[in-house]
Amino acid sequence: MVKGRTLTNAILPQPTSSYNRKIGEMSKNTDVKLISMDTIPIEEVTWLLKPFIPYGKITIIQGDPGEGKTTLVLQIIAALTTGRPIWDGLPEMEPIHVIYQTAEDGLSDTIKPRLVAAGADCARVLVIDDSEKALTLDDDRLEQALEQTGARLVVLDPIQGYIGSGVDMHRANEIRPLMHRLAKLAEKYSCAVILIGHMNKNSGDKSSYRGLGSIDIMAAVRSLLFIGKVKKDPTTRVLIHEKSSLAPPGETMAFKLGDEEGFRWVGAYEISADDLLDGKEGKPTETKLQRGTKLIYELLADGNAVTIRELDEKAKAQGISQRTMREARSRMKEELDYQMNEKQENTIRLKK
Repeated sequence: MVKGRTLTNAILPQPTSSYNRKIGEMSKNTDVKLISMDTIPIEEVTWLLKPFIPYGKITIIQGDPGEGKTTLVLQIIAALTTGRPIWDGLPEMEPIHVIYQTAEDGLSDTIKPRLVAAGADCARVLVIDDSEKALTLDDDRLEQALEQTGARLVVLDPIQGYIGSGVDMHRANEIRPLMHRLAKLAEKYSCAVILIGHMNKNSGDKSSYRGLGSIDIMAAVRSLLFIGKVKKDPTTRVLIHEKSSLAPPGETMAFKLGDEEGFRWVGAYEISADDLLDGKEGKPTETKLQRGTKLIYELLADGNAVTIRELDEKAKAQGISQRTMREARSRMKEELDYQMNEKQENTIRLKK
């Protein structure tokens, strides 16, 4: 800092033309390829399921065996291939193609029956035939399949089945190049990659350290989701957003599995992954959509009117986004009356 001035007012030395020439000569005389950040375009993150599953990145869904990881993913695939909302409160979307690889379950006796039961468009679910040659993370067939199908989601279930016989998952120098290659593939084709993984049995450790092999695997992913059973009710499973590098973590969501009604979402749930592993009991809670709807009813009680701007400001103070509030208003469209006030602002009130 220059004495008597702030840093923003200080006169900083600028590179000279001779300095720039020298840098240019150095670039010409070496094999190092340099990229100026000035040439890098700024791009927004796009989402398959915001904020849980980003496009162009790797997501891991992990949990103990038998917790419902595959069932959950097949339910998500069913929604994605038909354009249905994945759970209540989410918007519909254009159907997509999915590449789904399994190293544990039979396609004809397990996977397809589950997809059919979930209502999937099976014509959009594609499998790389690995009957003659095992598929691995560094297999060229992954890229060839993406080029051929335009799939927006690739699922490897479980990742342990696709590492390759010559690779030790616990050795960073062996697993890091594979994860780097997979990340570049996701980025190149703007597809989401989901790796399903079984947790190890190191009881007492934090959930992130009970994950897949080397901690470099966890470091390479942009989103980490954990699935576990609620101790007091084994038919209730929770999906916890443990790591979220690109957006604030999503709400913990609960679903039912294993009773006579089959798979179904039951809403938000309050518990952490470590508490779940310790056998602690969380509790159901309201989703942000439910809270947003409740806020609208509260503000419009007794015939009151409120502007959309005021509504969004109050919702924001409670951590509820404008998008969620738009969805809440959309679901209440038969109950709401829209008008313009004297300031030409949109207002709403409950219909009489």
